[in-house]
Amino acid sequence: MLPRPAGRTVASNPRRIIQPVKRERIVIGLSGGVDSAVGAWLLKQQGHEVVGLFMKNWEGDDDDAYCSANVDFVDAAAVADVIGIEIEHVNFAAEYRERVFAEFLREYRAGRTPNPDVLCNAEIKFKAFLDHALRLGAEAIATGHYARVREQAGRFQLLKGLDPLKDQSYFLHRLTQAQLSRTRFPVGELPKTEVRRLAAEIGLPNAQKKDSTGICFIGERPFREFLNRWLQHEPGPIRDERGRTLGRHVGLSFYTLGQRQGLGIGGVKERGAARGGAEHAPWYVAGKDLQRNVLQVVQGHDHAALLSRALRADDCSWVAGAPPAAGRHAAKSRYRQADAACAFVPQRDGSFRLEFDAPQWAVTPGQSAVLYDGEVCLGGGVIQAAEPWATDAAVSEAREPVGK
Repeated sequence: MLPRPAGRTVASNPRRIIQPVKRERIVIGLSGGVDSAVGAWLLKQQGHEVVGLFMKNWEGDDDDAYCSANVDFVDAAAVADVIGIEIEHVNFAAEYRERVFAEFLREYRAGRTPNPDVLCNAEIKFKAFLDHALRLGAEAIATGHYARVREQAGRFQLLKGLDPLKDQSYFLHRLTQAQLSRTRFPVGELPKTEVRRLAAEIGLPNAQKKDSTGICFIGERPFREFLNRWLQHEPGPIRDERGRTLGRHVGLSFYTLGQRQGLGIGGVKERGAARGGAEHAPWYVAGKDLQRNVLQVVQGHDHAALLSRALRADDCSWVAGAPPAAGRHAAKSRYRQADAACAFVPQRDGSFRLEFDAPQWAVTPGQSAVLYDGEVCLGGGVIQAAEPWATDAAVSEAREPVGK
């Protein structure tokens, strides 16, 4: 039986000691951020034997202005000192490059937009980290993710975090029964505001530290500048649905569906705008023609070419070990998206289709489609293709200029 979730036992007085149902040796990943710091404190308040572990997962440019690993470790060590726990520094850079970053680059070269945080959780935080913690004699690991684990009849469920603005179950959907059985999410039942309040009341040195928003373990670097180091890029035309060339892109790998910023065509107006009212509407990426190296764009956030009625996903992973039966569910095709009602249709080859009740915006190949049953995250897969909401309104193929 899992210990009672830490969030339910926290009193307003942070000096109150809470005894757990079962005392465990737990290794918690201390990132230097406030969430894992408060998580470590909560576990110790429950009476667990807590050890902190700082993971270094990127090497090669530690002097870069955007690399915060050294600062983060100093913050993590300061937190461990205040809480009164040991901390270990471990280097998983080789595993990260092999298991996460190589796949990240392969997907971009194929014209897709991968989500490295999903793969990083499955391969590093809950695999390499878990294996290392077990070698240290741990019975379980913990992280600062906003999610929860529930045991029912010997099976483990992944639940959404109770703070709807911080729920991170989307990024954790590839976790297995074996991983979940040894995982604790101490802040999963707390709102972020309470985590901040506790951190200040406890006197943690990183109580006001800004949350990281960069690529998993790579930091807050400008994204295009970072990709430039690793991907070849061939400039090409930006064309609208009529085949008109509106500008030049710097390489298809640097753009994603639904992107608005950085196109360099903000001043171009749609012909016939007086009739359609789209004169000042912004442009959005609607597709990539890899064979002709064309970036396809449309004008207006709600353009039909940006809306999908269905998607197909493969490379599936299911928390229960097997897909759910065909039927009605909810799904997210990107993080921070509201749950969308849909029909789940498993396929014989192990992939699945999602057929949505309402149009979904900018469904992007390479991102994850994650399935939910209420608060329970069932798992999901990697989006391979999407179907337009109105087939006759899809982006027409970008035509070659007249005379070519």
